[in-house]
Amino acid sequence: MRRRGAAADRDCTRSRCGEYTPPAWQIPIRRRALSSPDSASRYSSCNRPAKDGRDRVQRRRVVMAKVDSSPALTVGAGRHLLAAALLAAGMIAGQGAQAETLMSALSSAYVSNPTLNAARANLRAVDELVPQALSGWRPQVFGEGAVRQSHTSTTPGGSLDLTTSTIGVTVTQPLFRGFRTVNSTKQAEATVRANRASLSNTEQNVLFDSVQVYMAVLTNQAIVELQRQNIEVLTEQLRATRDRFQVGEVTNTDVAQAEAALSGAYTQLNLAEADLLTSKAQYRQIIGRDPVNLTPAVPARSLPSSLDEAVRLSQANHPAIIAAVYAEEASAYQVKVVEGTLLPTLTLQGSVDYTNNPSASVDSSASASIMAQLTIPIYQGGIEYSQVREAKELRTERTMQIDATRANVRQAVASAWGSLEAATASIASAQAQVKAAQIALNGVREEANVGQRTTLDVLNAEQTLLDARVSLVQAESARVVASYALLSAVGQLSAERLALAVDYYQPERHYQQVRDKWFGLRTPSGQ
Repeated sequence: MRRRGAAADRDCTRSRCGEYTPPAWQIPIRRRALSSPDSASRYSSCNRPAKDGRDRVQRRRVVMAKVDSSPALTVGAGRHLLAAALLAAGMIAGQGAQAETLMSALSSAYVSNPTLNAARANLRAVDELVPQALSGWRPQVFGEGAVRQSHTSTTPGGSLDLTTSTIGVTVTQPLFRGFRTVNSTKQAEATVRANRASLSNTEQNVLFDSVQVYMAVLTNQAIVELQRQNIEVLTEQLRATRDRFQVGEVTNTDVAQAEAALSGAYTQLNLAEADLLTSKAQYRQIIGRDPVNLTPAVPARSLPSSLDEAVRLSQANHPAIIAAVYAEEASAYQVKVVEGTLLPTLTLQGSVDYTNNPSASVDSSASASIMAQLTIPIYQGGIEYSQVREAKELRTERTMQIDATRANVRQAVASAWGSLEAATASIASAQAQVKAAQIALNGVREEANVGQRTTLDVLNAEQTLLDARVSLVQAESARVVASYALLSAVGQLSAERLALAVDYYQPERHYQQVRDKWFGLRTPSGQ
């Protein structure tokens, strides 16, 4: 049985060769190892010149120098691993392309996101509720025309054919509708304000989704780059292990362990690339263009200084709460509108008519009339009473929804605050983990050089360092996302607050254009 360890190698080199040759386990397991076609034959026996021993010492020194100078092993050891890991990928994928920042991506989403544009179109449609309600103050004008052909036969006297035509105009002016016009207008205005707040909430959601997909692409790009670096390290690890196996310094088990680690690294790279492809598709969906040469982002600024302040701001400013309050106000006016159907209705109606050939003895006639009509509902099957009860229950629902929305916003603030603190703390711990894992890996490699560690120990240490680097990348990304989540939770994630370089959408402009419009089929945009 072949002896293992330092003693066995010393016995071999000294007893058979006559001089000391450094044992093979002193060759460090590093990213790069020298390999040559004749390496197996050169070290197939201990009967070799002393020059071979010096060559092996020199070979180990060269391998050590190459590994220690490899940027793949030192990238990201500091604080900003996400930016460092993206450096190589960005130089390759985005060379010659203009850099995409988080703010430019948010600007693109603000302008082109279909969900946000659909919400704007919906608000413009809701604006029309106000002129519809105001129409209750305005007269209704109808024109009428009729032609009648008659044939009359008498005995005695013969027959008579008569063609009669009539034209007329009727004007109806509502005078009193049970306060339904007033309350309908107020209901419509409250509905418009509620939908404006809903549009602001949609804007917040779209901008936050944009932050998430932006950071997802950055994170996945960094992870892919780290996985590729890991494959490079494990590839050189496998080469060095195979070289040592050829000279009998390690067993086939060590080679199999190195091969398994490399195969697993390729699996992880494939999964990381699949995640990157998914995040790029989501980026295209939300932001409206493909991600090219993304630059690292920083956390949001002007955040609340305490959780209590964040809760207070959210309860006063969050658009979801504002929308719920205005929706309850609109439902209250709806109750009054339905109750107005039980009140009298007073209208004034005037008409003018002209008739040609009204009879055989009259060539033409003209008439004009004016009439005031008072309608008092007495009983109409009970439908009004049911509608009033329905409206009151709907108002109760809207009131409950305000409380539910406030609770949801409070929970979102607490969750975002906790996530931000956890992400900030995770960065510090992940940085310490990366530093410690790097030191541990260096130590394991040195111990492996003196036979105190196995190839598996080195592979485990390398995997631990990779996991630590991935954790740091994810923590840096999570801090950025959590900061914008907190900004959204307090109701301050908007294009104006972020000072995006875009033309801000002004909902009041369209509202004023259509509010007092009496007629016209075209929209203000020309449709």
